Amino acid sequence: MPGPAPLDRDTAPHDPAGTRPVARLQFRAIPQARHWLLRAALLCVAVLALGLTAQLVPGGSAAELGVDQDLSQHHAALLTGVAMVLNVVFGPAAGVVLVAAVALYLWVVRRSLVKAVAFGVVACSGWVASEFFKLIIARQRPNPALLFDPLSPETGSNSFPSGHVSFAVALGFALYFLARGTRWARIAAAAAVLVALVVAWSRLYIGVHYPTDVAASFLAASAAVLLVAGLWNRFAPRILERLPAAVPLRSTRS
Repeated sequence: MPGPAPLDRDTAPHDPAGTRPVARLQFRAIPQARHWLLRAALLCVAVLALGLTAQLVPGGSAAELGVDQDLSQHHAALLTGVAMVLNVVFGPAAGVVLVAAVALYLWVVRRSLVKAVAFGVVACSGWVASEFFKLIIARQRPNPALLFDPLSPETGSNSFPSGHVSFAVALGFALYFLARGTRWARIAAAAAVLVALVVAWSRLYIGVHYPTDVAASFLAASAAVLLVAGLWNRFAPRILERLPAAVPLRSTRS
């Protein structure tokens, strides 16, 4: 997606008298799609349409449950181990630790508070989006009693979309944005897609989501990232320029 400015372009606007720099950092614009607000809105509409259809179409959930039931009957030790590890790693507690660790590295080691905040906001946007749609759709999770081998029985009206998958998608975007413009960009993009797909599979394998739940997660997280990128690029420079000069936003080493 085309961005409004190169990721590593220095911007240091000065006051009208030209006596001192106002922004003491290298502002990093998040890659931003054209018509980002419209695209984000269309993706949100698609998520809502998918969720309402899944809720209102008679027998829809029962038909989707067949996918979970089929996977539940063919569990294997290795695959179960992978699924359960992903269940923890991309869960809320471990996810917060993961995002905080990367953000802390960017702030302390790379000396870029701006980059750390941008990474954290993008990575967490998937969670926020999933919780927003969960409240609206309020779809019940698959009944673990109907599964042959329920690995992590969960109940409640928070099935649509999957928070784990939404987080995996947004985290993939955030890591790709960090790697963009380097030799690691393609590897980061491919890894992000692969991990998101594997996490989506794991949610069905464990039996805690329907196929439409994980499919909608890709749309919801993408909408959140589009929205965050557009808002960040529009408002972050103005906010940063107003911060006191004592705030250590970025060192000259990075």
